[in-house]
Amino acid sequence: MRLLRAAAFLSTFDRFTIAPMLVTIAADLDVSLSEVAVAASVYFLLYGLMQPVWGALSDRIGRVNVIRLTLVAALLPGLLSALAPNLAALVVGRALAGGLFAAVIPASLVYIGDTVPISTRQKALADQLATSAVATALATVTAGIAAYLDLWRLAFAAPVLASATLGLLLIRRLPEPEHDDGDAGILARLGTVFRKPWALLVVLLALVEGGVILGFLTYLAPALEDRGFSSAASGLVVGLYGIATLAWTRLLKRLTDRVGAYVLLVVGGALLAAGYAAGAVEQNLVGISLAAVFVGGGFAFMHSTLQTWATEVTPEARATVISLFAAALFTGSGLATSAAAPLAERGSFGLLFAIAALIALPLGLIGGLARRRYGRK
Repeated sequence: MRLLRAAAFLSTFDRFTIAPMLVTIAADLDVSLSEVAVAASVYFLLYGLMQPVWGALSDRIGRVNVIRLTLVAALLPGLLSALAPNLAALVVGRALAGGLFAAVIPASLVYIGDTVPISTRQKALADQLATSAVATALATVTAGIAAYLDLWRLAFAAPVLASATLGLLLIRRLPEPEHDDGDAGILARLGTVFRKPWALLVVLLALVEGGVILGFLTYLAPALEDRGFSSAASGLVVGLYGIATLAWTRLLKRLTDRVGAYVLLVVGGALLAAGYAAGAVEQNLVGISLAAVFVGGGFAFMHSTLQTWATEVTPEARATVISLFAAALFTGSGLATSAAAPLAERGSFGLLFAIAALIALPLGLIGGLARRRYGRK
């Protein structure tokens, strides 16, 4: 599990480096904020779209082999991002990196689903989420400092150098789990999932969740920089998101055996709404700090609960469900990042976060009601 967490750490670290550096990269490459935001959007889009591909491949060649392959292969697009002379090269580098790192966390989730009993699975997933939370905090803080020191290229190079090392030297020690997905091909497994309304609902909820949490989260740091704060200060404040997620995850593990999963989803939606509402009211250190803390709580409660649901809703096609779940999550993130870019370009961050809050509350309520009905069924 430590090796899985190390792989998830590096995948998450790479994904969260760009947000605090958007303004600095835009100035360095002499492009607008909305243009450089495309690099973040395509990363999330490719991260989402490649999920079914990696899910099918993990059934063919194994979960561990897919993780090793992508950790090593991500080195080239990561270095392209670091050395990019212009926006086009940066966009291509980030897109390819996103498409490769896309395999790591879903394969890890499927690995946990294959090896950990359902009675303790949410706690194992919470630990995995905590690792990603630490990576998020460190990535955000490190990227903010790198942007302040005009070392944003180094921030893209460091995680891929580490991931290639991990893939070459360490992941081979991870045993391949036993899994029985049958002899059916990818189309047959997709058909199995599409015939299960509950599985489709979980995927749809992940699509909206990805937009609300990961998509709008991209603009917390730019909102502070738009108010005159440095990239380093913005990165430190937004880094609270990762620290808060870690702290909320500790609370979540204590509540998992005491309250129903539907309660966790409702609480998650309420925390998300409260966080974005705080960001909508004031885009200063207090407002964005509160947003980071409460959005981190919403992510801990909502995401781990939906992940656990995804691992159990169609066990005979677990890898396919998880790949679709992750595809929806990051596709929603990319779409939301792209859709919100014009508002960010105009500096309308209050409206941007207000929209996120208005989506988050019904997401938690609908998800909670659906999970309660599924539990009774």
